[in-house]
Amino acid sequence: MAKTWVIPDIHGYAETLTNILDHQIKPSKNDHLIFLGDYIDRGPNSKGVIDIIMNLEKSGHHITPLKGNHEDVCLKTREESKRRKEFFGTRSISQMQANWEILGGRKTLNSFGISRADEIPEKYIRWMHSLKYYIELDHFFAVHAGFNFKANDPFSDTQAMIWIRDYEVLPGKINNKKIIHGHNPVNLKFIKSSLKFDISHTIDLDNGIYFTHKAGYGNLIALELNSMEIKIQPVIENVERA
Repeated sequence: MAKTWVIPDIHGYAETLTNILDHQIKPSKNDHLIFLGDYIDRGPNSKGVIDIIMNLEKSGHHITPLKGNHEDVCLKTREESKRRKEFFGTRSISQMQANWEILGGRKTLNSFGISRADEIPEKYIRWMHSLKYYIELDHFFAVHAGFNFKANDPFSDTQAMIWIRDYEVLPGKINNKKIIHGHNPVNLKFIKSSLKFDISHTIDLDNGIYFTHKAGYGNLIALELNSMEIKIQPVIENVERA
């Protein structure tokens, strides 16, 4: 039976992603891999994370990569950086790029061997632009952050899908399905409890992969939706983490 795996915020930890794929998930081409966004920033190899997912797509695996807020910030910073270069001819970085670097963007630029957002190769920009905001499954909606249930149509607010944190789920607006998301780091014990007791309309899978010195955090999570089996992969990169 084909499996459906959901993997949240990877944040540049390419070696950790490779390890969970090769040694725990071991996906066949019949399996469905859903990534919840935030592939970049904070960790040491954002380019490598995107390369891994793009190569899975090219090799014929069933992949659905969703957009996260960090991809959104990267794309907007890149557009602003291009405009500055075109209109002012300046090579100084913008305030928007400075703000992005604080969010971890400096490590993303380093992984590409560049210093400015407008130097990111076009194929990676096209890939980030192509990312979907959510996917509807038989019993779930997968999305990076969540939905704006204050809107008449929660599916009309794409910014909420990548940025929202606190929201009250109105099940009738999402076909009485459960929401699986990342974006908001939670303790591993909380993740396990939410799967065990099944009392919430949401499942948060983000264990704060970059919080490697914080008890209960610092793992990459993968959830198989048919069996509700969880895989836990500690970070294996030997680098300083935020």
